[in-house]
Amino acid sequence: MMPDKEKNEFASWQVNCPVSVTANADCVTLAHGEGGRLSRKLIQDRIIHSLKNEFLIAMNDAAHLPEIQGPLALTTDSFVVSPLFFPGGDIGSLSVFGTVNDLAVSGAKPLWITLSLIIEEGLPLVVLDRILESIACAAQETGVKIVAGDTKVVPRGAADGLFINTTGVGELIKPIPPGPQTLQEKDELIVSGPIGRHGIAILTVREELAMEPVPQSDCGSLIRPVKRLREELGDQIRCLRDATRGGVAAVMHEWAEACGLTLSLDERSIPVSPEVRGVCELLGLDPLHVANEGTMLIAVKQGAGAAAVEVLQSLAETAEPRLIGTVNPRGIAPVTVRRTLGPEQPLDDPLGSPLPRIC
Repeated sequence: MMPDKEKNEFASWQVNCPVSVTANADCVTLAHGEGGRLSRKLIQDRIIHSLKNEFLIAMNDAAHLPEIQGPLALTTDSFVVSPLFFPGGDIGSLSVFGTVNDLAVSGAKPLWITLSLIIEEGLPLVVLDRILESIACAAQETGVKIVAGDTKVVPRGAADGLFINTTGVGELIKPIPPGPQTLQEKDELIVSGPIGRHGIAILTVREELAMEPVPQSDCGSLIRPVKRLREELGDQIRCLRDATRGGVAAVMHEWAEACGLTLSLDERSIPVSPEVRGVCELLGLDPLHVANEGTMLIAVKQGAGAAAVEVLQSLAETAEPRLIGTVNPRGIAPVTVRRTLGPEQPLDDPLGSPLPRIC
């Protein structure tokens, strides 16, 4: 049995952990981050072994990348989700999918990612191995290569197990969606699937809520849905955005601010799974404010909404898309929602996340 003191130390990352950790398990030490023999062993035997490709094997201070003709897109992100493992994913897959999704909805084909690990002293090596395996699987699924990175180790209590920072590079593919500043009256708004799944999955496991079935995160890649939409609709697409922190409401307010119009939503058309709806009703949360990690919003020109929904319905990643609203002249508020029961009303811009550290 693991001593009580050690149990308390491991509690922050052990929630929902899919691997078994024994009391005498080998753990990351501060020496693993000091640049000596243990650092090289950690990088070569674990990180490069898991993420192996020609760029990492070279062990250069900087990756030498092939020439690309045309403009590039660049994004960076940090992942501090707690707990490290959640229903439907973990910090490893989340870091890859979150990065490539930002590139995809910006009009780019994801190509390369850098990966920096900030590891807390005491993290069991079997847990790190499991996360690296998840990173490798997500990279293979999305077709990107992890070409460079960094590893640091911080003292106990400084990183809650593991933090990950990424930078993603992608090739911009024309026609590039012009962005929310080009939205016009009567344009149509679509969501690619049920909302709020990631935030509720994190909340359920973190707060140990006894839910059946357990809510699953939508953590996943949007590369294929974005590619198909762009192939089928071309310049009919105004803008796309993955609805992460702040959920649908945050994206709608950003778009409304950019275009100076009112974005009007119909609550009855917005897909919400029974599990998410139940938790939100129980805790007084609005699904429109809850985070997603594999669900996007799309704005298209008037009349193109039905075609966009049809494309998304044909894909497993986005099997339940809905046309959820339209763009109207600026009215009583930047964003409005017609609730299931009641008149149209302003939709508040989120002041903060109802649950911090969800990504």
